[in-house]
Order: sequence, then C-alpha cells, then structure tokens
Amino acid sequence: MPANIEIKARFHNFAALQSRATALSDAPLQVIPQEDTFFHVPKGRLKLRQLAPDFGQLVYYERPDRDGPKRSNYILAPTSEPAALKSALAAALGVRGVVRKTRYLYMSGQTRIHLDDVEGLGQFMELEVVLRAGQTDAEGQAIAEDLMGRLGVRPEDLLEGAYMDILEQK
Repeated sequence: MPANIEIKARFHNFAALQSRATALSDAPLQVIPQEDTFFHVPKGRLKLRQLAPDFGQLVYYERPDRDGPKRSNYILAPTSEPAALKSALAAALGVRGVVRKTRYLYMSGQTRIHLDDVEGLGQFMELEVVLRAGQTDAEGQAIAEDLMGRLGVRPEDLLEGAYMDILEQK
C-alpha cells in the first residue's frame, strides 16, 4: 500500500506562506477545487474526491490522529463517474459529511505542499512526503520537519485528524 508522511497545520498569513511555498516549489502552482464526501466505515477513512464532473478519486486511508508528522497508508481508485459512485456509496454506507476546499498545490521534491482554503473552517497547510520504495518513516519525517522549518510552521500550529473531524467538532 502506498504511504506518505504528512502534517497538517493552521496558518495565519496566507501571502507569506504562499511566497515561501513558491520559493520551494519545483513546478508551477496548481489551483484545484475539491469536494470530498466522507462515508461511514468501520476503520480508517473513505472519501470520494470530486475534481470535475467526469473525474474523481475514491480514497481510502489509515492514519493516526495525532499532531506532527505521521504515516498515512492509502489506496487511490480513479473514477470517470464520480456522481454515480457517490450515490452508490451513500446508499450503501451513509454520508458522514462533505468538505469543500480550494487547494493550492506546490511540489518540492517528493513532497506535496498544500495550502487549503476550506469552506467553513479557514486556511490550512498540509505537507505530504510521498515515501519512495525502501524509504523509512524516519527519512520522510526528516523531510517533513525540514520543510516545516523552511515554511515557518510552528509546533503550536500543528493539528491532528482530517478536515472532516474538525468540521464535526464545530
């Protein structure tokens, strides 16, 4: 199962963080509107990410709920019929909730830097260090911690859980 090391944090100065992410990025910025529908499942998290009317991704992942860098194991399954898949999953499992966001994606080496503007929650930053074959969690964590420092992420800004969890706590 593919894995990454990820962190999630609040931030307060979008322009400053965007400037730092741009300086670290190896590729042009991508702006991606996303709608994530979470479904009730007995373990892990299951969401359907709709990116366009004819494209989405079913994402299953398992990750501990704690702040700081943490390993996330995931499975991605693309779909060309996200609306039909959403209806089937909603009928079978029930909808836990929906997260709508605009994602600003920057790439730095093997790391995806996300600046997310989440409807109803505010602005956040995520790092996803995509682990390569044979790469240890400790190596991924070292990359994440280095980028946290370079982006100005403070330990008190770190969050645990998913946006869905934060919405449910509101």
